[in-house]
Amino acid sequence: MMEPILTIVVPCYNEEEVLPETMVKLQQQLEELIADSLVSKQSKLLFVDDGSKDRTWELIYKEGLGNKYVRGLKLARNVGHQNALVAGLLAAKDFSDCVISIDADLQDDIQAIREFVIKFNEGSEIVYGVRKGRETDTFFKRSTAQGFYKMMRKLGVDLVYNHADFRLMSKRALHELERFKEVNLFLRGIVPLLGFRTDVVYYDRLERQAGETKYPLKKMLAFAFDGITSFSVSPIRFVLVIGFVSFLMSLFFGGYFLALKFLGNTETGWTSLITSIWLIGGLQLIAIGLIGEYIGKIYKETKQRPKYIVDIDTLNLPIPRRHLLNTTNDEELYPVNLK
Repeated sequence: MMEPILTIVVPCYNEEEVLPETMVKLQQQLEELIADSLVSKQSKLLFVDDGSKDRTWELIYKEGLGNKYVRGLKLARNVGHQNALVAGLLAAKDFSDCVISIDADLQDDIQAIREFVIKFNEGSEIVYGVRKGRETDTFFKRSTAQGFYKMMRKLGVDLVYNHADFRLMSKRALHELERFKEVNLFLRGIVPLLGFRTDVVYYDRLERQAGETKYPLKKMLAFAFDGITSFSVSPIRFVLVIGFVSFLMSLFFGGYFLALKFLGNTETGWTSLITSIWLIGGLQLIAIGLIGEYIGKIYKETKQRPKYIVDIDTLNLPIPRRHLLNTTNDEELYPVNLK
């Protein structure tokens, strides 16, 4: 059997501090896989620059000029982690037999990549990297993450517990993924919908090598909310239930106060009135905001704008010869394919 062509896709945003070490470690892992005849010599590392403001793209581009394994994909602007990841996956799908996605901070154990490839060679179309535990997380992060997975399950969303975006996908799975045209991407929910043969590799989460996390609390909450609203209408149904319960309660209390009036036991006052107004008003604002969130997503989907725009692609497009020769002579500007 011929060795499969593997592409490791690494989305990057302001990762200049950790990127040199990431390139070295991933290349070492890739060379070991090639030496053991697990993957083809044509395998590549594809780094996706998601509109970084530091020297991330400069490092990727320069390394790619002299390194046969390293290629780069530069997006025209920052589009977010999920869109950048999809850009890399779809750019690599035609060139590769299988693609592995991993974050640039290498908190996901690269030693698990070997197990990914072995399971792919055994017939799995999708292989999930799953954390063994969350002992390294703070109590707040651990409890909120576990709560998120449990809530998504109850809402009917099929998620792989303790899995982020460290996974292997086959060419066939990527072609099917491309058919999902939604703008509001939540890959952790979309990939399980493909339904191909899957497997799991368990690993220990490592400490970040350098730089700062790109997912502070605010972004994590926004990501979780996007995941919920992208895959379930249960929140809107929950608002409907609250509205129905509030209506029944208003009928009950209405009858109660009407009875008090006829019995002559009513007292003037505004406390109960103001409290009820604020309560109902708050519920209405929450309901309107939640419905507005869904309408906003519909609005984005109907526009059908591209999820990302590629500025430079050194995996599938040729590079001008002047970049290889370090010259500005216009006579030497002809395409050179670096595959």
